[in-house]
This record gives sequence, structure tokens and C-alpha cells, in this order.
Amino acid sequence: MADGDGLLEIQGRKRTTQTASVSLPAPVPSPSMVPGASSLDIFSFTHTPNYCEENVYLLCKKLCEVGAADPVGADLFVVFISNEEKMVPLWHQKASIRNDGLVLWDYHVICIQPQSRRGKVFDLVWDLDSSLPFPSPINVYFSEAIQPMYSPNLVNSRLFRVVHAPLFLRCFSSDRSHMKDDLGNWLALPPKYEPITSEDGTKNNLDKYIHMRAADVSANIQDLVHGVFSNEYGVLVGETMMEWFFSQIHQ
Repeated sequence: MADGDGLLEIQGRKRTTQTASVSLPAPVPSPSMVPGASSLDIFSFTHTPNYCEENVYLLCKKLCEVGAADPVGADLFVVFISNEEKMVPLWHQKASIRNDGLVLWDYHVICIQPQSRRGKVFDLVWDLDSSLPFPSPINVYFSEAIQPMYSPNLVNSRLFRVVHAPLFLRCFSSDRSHMKDDLGNWLALPPKYEPITSEDGTKNNLDKYIHMRAADVSANIQDLVHGVFSNEYGVLVGETMMEWFFSQIHQ
């Protein structure tokens, strides 16, 4: 589907911008230059287009199983990126048709793995939908894929729901109903495995992760650090605080 001007193409629940002006992507380090990178190939992971929340759920499990993360995922954080308008720009996305990889998603999900306890300098970002090195250092990912806007008043300013992976793996569930139209037809083909159900039997709580309001963002770093380890649905962080938040989260 496209809007009347042909500038916005919607793929299922995902939106891709198309404009006449494009820019070439900036150079990024090769995977071999990424400190702490696992030998895992990106094709080792399950990936279903348009189901990023489930892809990251399985990615966290895989990292734990193969020893690339703590056995229960204590060093992993699942990050939902969205906003009140459900229109968030991200660059270097494989779904894009632009040279700079720009996509306007309704929401996106990545995994961040702090590395200081492993004696590494750079925290890592795992994004199965990105064309950047896999994984990428957090500073590279934020400068190239996020490209911070540095103004909370700009349209499409992004919010980040950060959830500790052990909580996410126990509590997340999705019946995939968000990927069906009003007639019950799939907007994008679902994964072949069964829908994910939480440990307590909940069938669907995806909306609680992707619903975000700027008014709910806290600027108190102690509240954020405590909350991310105790709140089932994590904490909301503004985009200008994200890198600093992760520099504090494992102090």
C-alpha cells in the first residue's frame, strides 16, 4: 500500500519511506573489528520478516544456549523502539529500497548486550534487520542506525522501552493478531513455529511493550536502573539518554 503521494509504502505493519533524495551510507567497521563479537553468523538465527519481537526473543535464547551470553540472559536487554505516533525512522535497514537504508517503522526491536563485565570497551547491538555489522558496537549503531535527533520536540523523536532479557523471556507473549487485517488475513506470513506464550499462560501482551508515551519517560537514572531489573515491561528512556543509560546500567 502507498499513500496518495507515493512517498510512504506500508509493508504489513511496517512503513518504508521513499523520497527522491538519497545519501550514501557512511563507512562502518567490519565485523572483525567489533570487540567481543561472537563467531555466530547472522544466518544462525531464526528471522521472520515483520516479526522483530519474536526474532529478538529467539535471538536472546540462542545467545544464551551457545554461551555468547549469560545462561539466563542476565547480560542482555531487549529494546523496543517506537513513539506515540508509531512512526520511527531508522537507517541501514535491510527492508529499505534507499541507498541509506532509511525505513519508517511503527516499532522495531533490538537486543543490547553490555560488555564491561567481559572486559570489553563497546557494548553490542544485535539487530537482525540491519545491514550494519552483526553485532555492532553501540556507538556505531546509534550514530548510523539511530542518528539521534537531539531534540524532544522533533516529529518522530523516538522512545526506547528497555526490558531485562530474563524478564522478557519469562513474560513476553504474542498471538500475532496485530499482523492480521480486519478480515483476518495475514499482513505478513507468520513464523512456522507456534506463537509465544508467557510462563504464566498469557497469550498476548505485545501492546504493553510497544505502547509508549513521552510523558512516561523518567529522567531519574536511579529509577531507570532499578526499574529495568524489576519491572516486567522495563523502563522508557528518551533517545538522547540511551547511550548514557547503558554506560550506567552496569556500573
